[in-house]
Amino acid sequence: MGQQEKVSTSLAGAVSEEISTSLAPVDAELARRYPGDPGTRQPVHTVYVPGDAFGAGTIRSWGDQALAALDEHAPDAATLARVLGLPDDLAESVYTRVRAKLEREPVEDLRVDFEDGYHGRDEDADAARAARLVSEAYARGTSAPYTGIRMKCMEAAVRDRGIRTTDVFLTGLMEHGGLPGGLVLTLPKVTYAEQVTAFVRLLEAFEKAHGLDAGRIGFEIQIETSQAILAADGTATVARMIDAAEGRATGLHYGTFDYSACLGVSAAHQASDHPAADHAKAIMQVAAAGTGVRVSDGSTNVLPVGGTDHVHEAWRLHYGLTRRALARAYYQGWDMHPGHLPTRYAAVFAFYREGMEAAAARLAAYVARTEGDIMDEPATAKALSGYLLRGLDCGALDDAEVARLTGLTRAELDAFARPRRGDLTATAQ
Repeated sequence: MGQQEKVSTSLAGAVSEEISTSLAPVDAELARRYPGDPGTRQPVHTVYVPGDAFGAGTIRSWGDQALAALDEHAPDAATLARVLGLPDDLAESVYTRVRAKLEREPVEDLRVDFEDGYHGRDEDADAARAARLVSEAYARGTSAPYTGIRMKCMEAAVRDRGIRTTDVFLTGLMEHGGLPGGLVLTLPKVTYAEQVTAFVRLLEAFEKAHGLDAGRIGFEIQIETSQAILAADGTATVARMIDAAEGRATGLHYGTFDYSACLGVSAAHQASDHPAADHAKAIMQVAAAGTGVRVSDGSTNVLPVGGTDHVHEAWRLHYGLTRRALARAYYQGWDMHPGHLPTRYAAVFAFYREGMEAAAARLAAYVARTEGDIMDEPATAKALSGYLLRGLDCGALDDAEVARLTGLTRAELDAFARPRRGDLTATAQ
């Protein structure tokens, strides 16, 4: 044993106490504004179905149509791998998992649409019917994990209709057993933070009317206008919107075509990989970071229908856009057609399976503090755990194989992925 080093200080304890006192408001503000990830499952996509077309068999129909598209245009793993450029060592596992997913859980997040996609003649009746069907699906265990509606926006011309549809739908849910755990509402075409505040007041009134806990109903904010990104004074409107939601905001969804049109992008170039789209989503991502609000990419309007050559071309486009979004940490997107489901899940499953062993090895080395060719920080361990957890949630990975590769249980992965504030800094010191 060597001689113990003498430790000396120059400052009185009161200095630290004074600094802590002065920063107490900042500590409280950090905890309020940046609580971190909520620790819940994030769906890999959102499917929009018009309110007048939504029925009890919608989800199963989408799954069956997606399987039929595979049967016709990619009847085996080798064909799908050739179309999408999947490596040989992933082809069979991805294809098998895609088919299993389409049979078991074809849709992870369903939004019954009463906005742009709605063309019904009796919105009250369609909203009431949607509430009944959603409630029945949850009772039977056949619903998507997340389900809700997109109502009309809070602009003057359609505001009353949007408020009424929201009321009819939520009231219907209450009459048929209460609000389901996976309920999600989407507020579209938001331009001012005050519109978010108004929607919060609406939900507060509904909760009070039914004796629900305050804050029970959350919602997503759809970013479809330039004003939602940059305010007239040059500040980031989307950051104000998150604050205006008063803790109710669960997601920011990028609206590819409305936003592109708002900026004057011609129809032929409106896509989720356009520079204008990248700029908007980058602002959304930075504004949402640490707040617990998730960011979702948009969609492609190129549908995989018709002849096999066109279907394969559309699949390659959708697969590439989905992989591009995943690499940029947009873990959710929109799917507009059942034919998009095979490539959504192929892209997601390939993304997680191809990186599983490397991520698991790095995390295991971090836990064991062993040396390797990469020295990871605590924040990277958080990212590695989050990556594996998202793969588990969607079905790309299995609990057993992740546990075997990392030596960690699901609870331990959760602890790494969602540390308490200050844990990462303390660990790094």
